[in-house]
Amino acid sequence: MTKKVLIITYYWPPSAGSGVQRWLKFAKYLPEFGWEPIIFTPSNPDFDLKDESLLNEINPQLEVIKFPIWEPYGIFRKLKKEKLTDTSKVLEKKKKSFTDQSAIWLRANVLIPDPRIFWVRPSVDFLKDLIEQGQFNAIITTGPPHSLHLIGLGLKKKTGVPWLADFRDPWSKWEFLDTLPMLDWVKKKHKKLERDVLNFADITTTISPTFQKDFEILCQRKVQLLTNGYDSSDLPVDWKFSVSSQDTIEILYTGVIDAIRNPIPFIQAFKEVFQESNKKAILRFVGNVSEAVVNHLFQDSWLRENVKLEGYVSHEKVFDYYQNAHLLLLILTDTKNAKGNIPGKLFEYLSTGRPILALGDPEGDSSEILSSCQGGKVIAHTDKAGIKDFLINFNPQSEFKVSEKVNQYSRKNLSQQLAKLLDEQTDPLS
Repeated sequence: MTKKVLIITYYWPPSAGSGVQRWLKFAKYLPEFGWEPIIFTPSNPDFDLKDESLLNEINPQLEVIKFPIWEPYGIFRKLKKEKLTDTSKVLEKKKKSFTDQSAIWLRANVLIPDPRIFWVRPSVDFLKDLIEQGQFNAIITTGPPHSLHLIGLGLKKKTGVPWLADFRDPWSKWEFLDTLPMLDWVKKKHKKLERDVLNFADITTTISPTFQKDFEILCQRKVQLLTNGYDSSDLPVDWKFSVSSQDTIEILYTGVIDAIRNPIPFIQAFKEVFQESNKKAILRFVGNVSEAVVNHLFQDSWLRENVKLEGYVSHEKVFDYYQNAHLLLLILTDTKNAKGNIPGKLFEYLSTGRPILALGDPEGDSSEILSSCQGGKVIAHTDKAGIKDFLINFNPQSEFKVSEKVNQYSRKNLSQQLAKLLDEQTDPLS
């Protein structure tokens, strides 16, 4: 008999990003393992990146409940009196106005745990009646934004419904919070809310072994590892795992470049290797690139010629770039959470069968996955000599094959793991 699980998520198509992919894919495959997902998401969310093509991946039979949310960003935009699609860019500005500084302070010390806090109480009131009517066998909350876990907490306390709390990032140890001018009592408030969620949730999941250990220390109980993954059906039907020979080496990075993902060391090594050699190479960025990196590129004539900024494209279109790439570049975060940083992009890279060079912690979780799957190598961000040596010796025509161990990270296999966790919580005989 099929059971129903309510998935409470802020990010849902047409929103873009790895947070969307994670639960879009779980919703796709859970029905194969006895669970019918129902999505609960805002009807009017405030997000910048959109990918309309992701709407095509939603099963027409999937029920999506859209519930209105009020967020304070509209007030901020009116005070700024300017068009500001991505409010997070304010944090990256070197010169901040009084309005900017005030908004950041309020974000840090009043909107606890985050600006979506105003969605919590209305959502609990709305969903409580549906749960008490027996419409759902379990609920899932995913964060960030971590305020969504407070919806789960409220529903758990009021109804006792089995609840899985999914952490795509840390909470109190999240490096993003370190960028905010947060008062000490607010930091303590975050830790208390985090402990409450960890203690009341029947199941806690997270995306990396490092985050798993950190959460287990916090709550003194078992936390389940449920990584991100890849969906083989995303690959075009005519996909080729071999790259056609060409004179120019294509190096591809896909995803965002921001304050915690710095490509400058690689760009410098790239220039020094290929400007001095007879080899031709193109470094291609697909996705939004920070203003600081754009300025760095345009100050150098050689880089302007050999580094291409393609901008944001749909997830479907990205595979056209993968097809022409000889080497995939992955830039991991360079922060206190770097060891546990396993971006969803890593698994998609592995699915293409292309070799991967990652900049990050050589002892981190991403390095362990790349090594076990024989998918590529991680070099420290600051190891310019190591990066240059890799590029000098890279042969785009050499035979390369990813290990079959990558199959464990298929979205279908991961959905089976998730279904088993839900079964164990809702069926005493499972």
